[in-house]
Amino acid sequence: PEVPFGRSSMLTLSAAAALAYSPTVAAPHARTSAASVSSRASAPRLGLLQKLGLRRGARFADDLGLPCVDECAVASYPNLPPSVHPGVVTGQALVDLLQHAKENRYAIPAVNCVTSSSVNTCLEAARKADAPIIIQFSSGGSQFYAGKGLDNTDYKAAIAGAVSGAYHVRAMAEQYGVPVILHTDHCAKNLLPWLDGMLAASERYYAAHREPLFSSHMIDLSEEPLEENIDICVEYLQRMAKLDMLLEMELGITGGEEDGVDNEDANPEDLYSKPEEIWQVYEKLSAVPNGRFTVAAAFGNVHGVYAPGNVKLDPEILGNAQTFIADKVSSSDAKPVSFVFHGGSGSDLKDIKQAIDYGVVKMNIDTDTQWSYWDGIRAYYKKYEPYLNSQIGNPDGADKPNKKFYDPRMPVRSAEETTVARLGQCFSDLNCVDVF
Repeated sequence: PEVPFGRSSMLTLSAAAALAYSPTVAAPHARTSAASVSSRASAPRLGLLQKLGLRRGARFADDLGLPCVDECAVASYPNLPPSVHPGVVTGQALVDLLQHAKENRYAIPAVNCVTSSSVNTCLEAARKADAPIIIQFSSGGSQFYAGKGLDNTDYKAAIAGAVSGAYHVRAMAEQYGVPVILHTDHCAKNLLPWLDGMLAASERYYAAHREPLFSSHMIDLSEEPLEENIDICVEYLQRMAKLDMLLEMELGITGGEEDGVDNEDANPEDLYSKPEEIWQVYEKLSAVPNGRFTVAAAFGNVHGVYAPGNVKLDPEILGNAQTFIADKVSSSDAKPVSFVFHGGSGSDLKDIKQAIDYGVVKMNIDTDTQWSYWDGIRAYYKKYEPYLNSQIGNPDGADKPNKKFYDPRMPVRSAEETTVARLGQCFSDLNCVDVF
């Protein structure tokens, strides 16, 4: 049945997510008229956004009764392609944004999120940097977003969590006034049902809004034979192309361990892709009509953080592949491939900069932001420990209440602040500052 959605009949984000996930209920339509005022997050350089002019036309936030005005209500940015706008970018806007990154030698940080707090932290950091950001969910992170108490048989919880997170990102990205690529991380062969569920949600969303719910998805079949990896990616790209979605594929193996995927004992040769292999991927995926894709090629990448000298990155692999493929297709573009850098946490800055020069447009960040989030909680506890041992009684008096100190919002906000600061360093390392 059709479900009205707008100022006259409001739905919560959770209900909206349920509509997208349910195979029997149409997704809510998100193109109604604008309403009144929204609250705005404080951040540096808001004056820049004020000068850009108000964005006209309805958006996702309008349907929530929270239309963007003033600083966040821009139609586009002076230094970005006209198609790129605040909120989740898909289709041509996504392609234009990644091409702009490659041409201007910056990479967009991609942060794994597991709660609404981590999503909001990313948006706050992007707003402060005047830069786009990629918010992504892993299968485990998606399940956590839904709640670990929820049954995950057939990945139902992971699908519901990812869809719910997607709606949260769509609502809040517009409020912060930043462009966001909404992505999902490593999907191994056994996790393809999770991807199928999210694609089904995007298909329903596309039917209502003419754009997908998510911007893009990653398929990681790097442990499978290359031919099988490519064939499955082609199959999924054909489905995604109909929705104007982008596919990120991985070849070669990223070492280390992340979110239950353990490659710490991987064959060292598998940590380095060959130009011929990257060309095989490029040739097959380029043949898909309306196919959009990025390539996470291995050049010594390792998930996690290790002591200096233990990770041997070789960004020249990316440069050699660009030259090889440009010659194959007789392209005037010296960097025909858009590369993704996995295992970026703890990498040498020189290697990061060189990888960007060779066409990396996205770098994944997880381990460093996990630590920064924990470090904020740890620092809060150390600072206020005498007030956190009981509900009543502290250095100010035996009868003094401690509620304002153990309020969960206090340590969580401390975690957000330390992570915003750490992400600020990431934006700087990736040349992704003042991009607007």
